Amino acid sequence: MTRRALPIRLALLGGLALLVSCSSTPPERGASSGSAAVHYPRPLKDGAPWWDIDVSQIPDAVPTPHEGPVKANPYTVLGKTYYPMNDGRRYKATGTASWYGTKFHGQATANGEHYDLYGMSAAHKTLPLPCYVRVTNLDNRKSVILRVNDRGPFYSDRVIDLSFAAAKKLGYAEIGTARVSVEGIDPEEWWAQQGRKPPLVSARPPVVQAQPATRPAAQPIEEYSPPPSQHAAAVLPVEVASANNAVASQAEGLYLQVGAFANPDAAELLKDKLSRISATPAFVSSVVRDRQTFHRVRLGPIGSQDEVRQLQDSVRLARLGQPTLVKPE
Repeated sequence: MTRRALPIRLALLGGLALLVSCSSTPPERGASSGSAAVHYPRPLKDGAPWWDIDVSQIPDAVPTPHEGPVKANPYTVLGKTYYPMNDGRRYKATGTASWYGTKFHGQATANGEHYDLYGMSAAHKTLPLPCYVRVTNLDNRKSVILRVNDRGPFYSDRVIDLSFAAAKKLGYAEIGTARVSVEGIDPEEWWAQQGRKPPLVSARPPVVQAQPATRPAAQPIEEYSPPPSQHAAAVLPVEVASANNAVASQAEGLYLQVGAFANPDAAELLKDKLSRISATPAFVSSVVRDRQTFHRVRLGPIGSQDEVRQLQDSVRLARLGQPTLVKPE
């Protein structure tokens, strides 16, 4: 090797090392769970982050007394109106929890904060924003304290959506959902239990003289557009083995499968979109495989092969998937 070629090779190796280090660097996070700076291409589908952090080192949210108004306006989503409560300190519920991750990292939450998938936060349909809750995984009794700053989930009967870090700490991030209990927290009581005074907050608004009772003005009902499917783990549809099988099932009607998901929210969202573009019934058919439930989104019954081809074209043009003929199950 000549002396002249050596600096060139060293420069190339140095550039390669820099490229590798940049490709494995996680997106920059904000200083707190309420903010996150994002410097990476946003994924089309939601899921777990490709950078790894030890979530056991992330502290729970600290219940802090809130001064001033909370966000509790009525709002409408997918034709349904929700009426949030003004006080969630005594709230209790049991149900299914899910989580959301990379697709929403850094995006604005319903109360104007920024979602941080490594923050300890949650989304709820009717709790006031912000507030604090304790969420306990009923299968392993692990528990976390979270700040509720977002709305959702809307596509199923789930009671709460957690940040990825919270789901990881509760031990269900890999599974997708868990049965949990949710309890509202009174920050003043929480600090008293610690034997400490709550942190200083802004001064309370001045007390005004009581006025004669008047009928409160009706709060406007907001139109809220929920985010698309959360943590949608797509699964390849079950294809028909041959054309003969599809023809044989024609007596019972033909069926198209547009997608299959581990997350029922994603399945419900796709079903709703399909219902808007076609009069053919769209439905969700669930199946358990390898101890995991998949929610299959299907169209049918369809009367003929010509209708099948027309419907396939319509779904593709709407960019909702690649419909595949399947056996009716």
